[in-house]
Amino acid sequence: MSTPRTMFDKIWEEHAILEDEDGNTLLFVARHLAHDGSYHAFSFLDERGLPVRRPDLTYATPDHGISTLSHRIEDIDDPDQRRVVTGLQRNAERHGFTLFGLDDPRQGIVHVVGPEQGLTQPGLLMVCGDSHTSTHGALGALAFGIGASEVCHVLATQTIWQRRPRTMRVTVEGTRPRCVTAKDVILAIIARIGANGAAGHVVEYAGPAIRAMSVEERLTVCNMSIEAGARAGMIAPDETTFAYLEGRPYAPAGAEWERAVAYWRSLPSDPGARFDAEVTLDASALAPMVTWGNSPEDTLPVTGRIPDPDQVEPGAGRETLRATLDYMGLSPGTRLVDVPIDQVFIGSCTNARIEDLRAAAEVARRGRAVVPAMVSPGSSLVKRQAEAEGLDRVFREAGFEWRESGCSMCVGMNGDLVPAGKRCASTSNRNFRGRQGRGSRTHLMSPAMAAAAALRGRITDVREILGEA
Repeated sequence: MSTPRTMFDKIWEEHAILEDEDGNTLLFVARHLAHDGSYHAFSFLDERGLPVRRPDLTYATPDHGISTLSHRIEDIDDPDQRRVVTGLQRNAERHGFTLFGLDDPRQGIVHVVGPEQGLTQPGLLMVCGDSHTSTHGALGALAFGIGASEVCHVLATQTIWQRRPRTMRVTVEGTRPRCVTAKDVILAIIARIGANGAAGHVVEYAGPAIRAMSVEERLTVCNMSIEAGARAGMIAPDETTFAYLEGRPYAPAGAEWERAVAYWRSLPSDPGARFDAEVTLDASALAPMVTWGNSPEDTLPVTGRIPDPDQVEPGAGRETLRATLDYMGLSPGTRLVDVPIDQVFIGSCTNARIEDLRAAAEVARRGRAVVPAMVSPGSSLVKRQAEAEGLDRVFREAGFEWRESGCSMCVGMNGDLVPAGKRCASTSNRNFRGRQGRGSRTHLMSPAMAAAAALRGRITDVREILGEA
């Protein structure tokens, strides 16, 4: 009898070429995704006079440095960002890889484009020069972010050296209450295990609450695996996965589809497969979640209060907590629902897909924004679909600004910024100091919660607006 294997084991071993004496494995890369931030890796390639080894397995789209006011190159104010965006275009022409450029209707955030185009598929090993490559694991791929020198190595060889990580299974039991979203689930997981709780591990999410999620919700969960310190996040493919992929541009078709699905069905972890760590969470006990500090682990239910440093044991992070509250401008004991919000951002590779925009619009139609609020769809296709459904009109009539697709305010490097000292309700994935602009204060939450904050001008329990409290 063979030893039961995890899904990670199966995909890793399928892509392993050789292992060196130090325990590092050379892996074949089945898909390489690139964006405008990959500029330096292409420069390294040029310095060595090397071509792209497999342009047929390389796909790119500009997203980080582009303007969301328009998709015209001349509207990119920062000359450095304009240089890397135009550089991506030149590299695509020179090396012959597929580019979903600013004039392409398929353009978008790389981690939105991959799944919606069907590039992301179960059983593939995928890399990108971006930490949130973990997103693609929602479709049963092994996907992780890499650095600039590693991007160069992949461009030149279509391989990458990696040390085999450990495995963790996070089982989410129960049924989510109404208004508890996938964003709330992953924030609760990070709060439970900590920002380094999954360090050195690939996390497989399992359990009935995960199985009940749509692919778009699963993408949100896997997207923020990196915020728990994980190398990657994965969800086993199932009928939901197959239904999502069927008919997408780069998905297999005809007899190839049948062969692919047969293989995909073999990927889930075997009964009895051993994980290095196990975590269990009860979804039925969750409420809408909000971050209050400068790490995604600084998360509480929206019904909670800002923690008090005096209630923390000396030497157990008391001074760090005080420094966090000072930066965030918060007082111990304050109810989260009493914290004012200066602006709202709905977007990013975490929460800018069509289901996210529908959820936010359902709240937005209940009132009008009392603070500046911006919506940036995750891709040009998502934007067009939202407009076909009339969601753009809902947002505009509620006083929200409707933008083009791009990373936007999530990264604060493209003109979309939170001013110093201002507080933003954001659907993005990171609330680090300065992430959305120098001195910015970020509270992470779901799209519905962000829309609720826009209507009330403070952190708001969305259940009050939707009549679910």
